[in-house]
Amino acid sequence: MSDTSADRPSNEVSSYLDFEKPLAEIEGKARELRAMAQQTEGMDIESEAAALDSKASAMLKDLYKSLTPWRKCQVARHPNRPHCKDYIDALFNEYTPLSGDRNFAEDQAVLGGLARFEDRPVVVIGHEKGNDTKSRIERNFGMARPEGYRKAIRLMDLADRFRLPVITLVDTPGAYPGKGAEERGQSEAIARSTEKCLQIGVPMVSVVIGEGGSGGAVAFATANRVAMLEHSVYSVITPEGCASILWKDSEKMREAAEAMRLTAQDLKELGVIDRIVPEPLGGAHRNRATAFDGVRQEILAMLTEMDGQTPADLVKDRRGKFLNMGSKGLAA
Repeated sequence: MSDTSADRPSNEVSSYLDFEKPLAEIEGKARELRAMAQQTEGMDIESEAAALDSKASAMLKDLYKSLTPWRKCQVARHPNRPHCKDYIDALFNEYTPLSGDRNFAEDQAVLGGLARFEDRPVVVIGHEKGNDTKSRIERNFGMARPEGYRKAIRLMDLADRFRLPVITLVDTPGAYPGKGAEERGQSEAIARSTEKCLQIGVPMVSVVIGEGGSGGAVAFATANRVAMLEHSVYSVITPEGCASILWKDSEKMREAAEAMRLTAQDLKELGVIDRIVPEPLGGAHRNRATAFDGVRQEILAMLTEMDGQTPADLVKDRRGKFLNMGSKGLAA
């Protein structure tokens, strides 16, 4: 489809996280050696570069074998991490975007439209953060305004009318909290989007591909089946916001992340999500093709689970899933 950041080489890493700095030094040295060899005829440094590659590979594996919740937050926010548009380009055919809420405006933070997934007609909706300064500003960093949620409602109504499954891709730090958004009914729009998720009589699956922040995420993720990428996060507030409220110090975000149980592994254990999508070593940004294929397989599996269910069954299943959430262990 269109040329996006999805077309970057899968091994291109132009940005390193704080905890990856030792890795950056080793990989940088390997690149410098190879660059010198290209400029100096007869210079053979491949054995030295290969040794650095091996050391970098071992370090990468060690760094990612047991990420703390805060480090998972950092990976989920990585600037090179694939976003909604990248997944749409990679996983869907015949994507036809639909724009506007037919009331106020078009919200660039929310993408959505008709498409085919594995040759099956569907409606896809998601948050888009953008991949450079210009597009991030246009997309409002993935923070939707009321018109974005009303656009999503319009798309879900369309899916219900034509019996099309709904696939949502969640990646937002939260709904936009600006004055204009509040004046136009931000909380009401989020509530109605969540309500619409519970009402439609078609299969609905959701994948948290990066950040799942607060009601801004729940408005798209109240689905029959919810999956999360291995290093994505899903929480009622950001760790920095939580730390600012509890300790009046946003620098305590590490402690907040530990306490919030926001990782895919914690949420699977709590029954908040249904599936965890494995990521390539080093995160989805290090091997996009593998990440895309993992998400493709999980979406297909989740849709297949619901094949043959009636609209009434789908609505009952979805409502029961969320009404019963958190009840585990209460009887004891």
